[in-house]
Amino acid sequence: MTRSDDDATTAPRALVTGLNGFTGRYMAERLRARGYRVWGTVQPRADGAAALPGDIAGARVVEADLLDARALAEAAAAIRPDVVVHLAGIAQVTNGDVAQTYLVNVVGTRHLLAALAALDAPPRAVLLASSANVYGNATEGVIDEHVAPQPANDYAASKLAMEAAARLWARRLPLVVARPFNYTGVGQSADFLLPKIVGHYARREKTISLGNTDVSRDFSDVRDVVDAYARLVEAAPAVGATVNVCSGRGWTLHGVLDALARIAGYAIDVRTDPRFVRANEVRRLVGSDAKLRGIVGERQPIPLEDTLRWMYEDACRQAGR
Repeated sequence: MTRSDDDATTAPRALVTGLNGFTGRYMAERLRARGYRVWGTVQPRADGAAALPGDIAGARVVEADLLDARALAEAAAAIRPDVVVHLAGIAQVTNGDVAQTYLVNVVGTRHLLAALAALDAPPRAVLLASSANVYGNATEGVIDEHVAPQPANDYAASKLAMEAAARLWARRLPLVVARPFNYTGVGQSADFLLPKIVGHYARREKTISLGNTDVSRDFSDVRDVVDAYARLVEAAPAVGATVNVCSGRGWTLHGVLDALARIAGYAIDVRTDPRFVRANEVRRLVGSDAKLRGIVGERQPIPLEDTLRWMYEDACRQAGR
């Protein structure tokens, strides 16, 4: 990787891990809009795979697996980022490979932090995307950062372990741990719940199989989440800060279904499928964004119904409707 064409400019440099993931593309676009030159890591191509484009969402692509410490060190040394947003990792609660979940989310993050700490001039801000799932089945009502974590699944436990491991670098790197609550938007995989529901409505399907529709979640728009991340790295809050990223409002799946019925003009028949009912289901997960607002200033979150409409209209286009 060469940098001769970039040394003449003083625009700040940003590194986004997991560039080609759902959040990574939006993150790159947001940072570019705020004046950064952006690089992003992606998984190396498998033998025989088609070549990746030279850039994704206007960011330069760097092939580096989180489990390849040398590749991460080389990428960090070549880019010398001013800010880092670490998004890469296993992102699904239902991922069946438990060992891989812990390996990527904990050891992979450790490799990244070691590479950044080894730089002559470390970044001025490193944001680690954790998860509000670390709070588990908290019952305190609206959850702020003082609520004790009690993870209820391996994904959440791996994220909490990642936070703990990151503290080993707290004196050498300006870390900020973001705990995003649920969020969604155009481009999120149908393996996730809201895109699955939106897709059913866009295809005008008559029925949908779901698990527990009484669970309550704090849903944000992905565009709000990446804006919060960008503002956090610019604000450079206290080293080691842990910050919820959320809307502060809870939605049940019944509410989501009602909103989509209004958008699509019909109500879908919901059937409960025992396969989708998890024994360790987190019943209510609604966050407080007071600390976030205290750091980045007031925010105007996009209403969830507007997000669902955006997703529905895009899904209709994809379905040729």
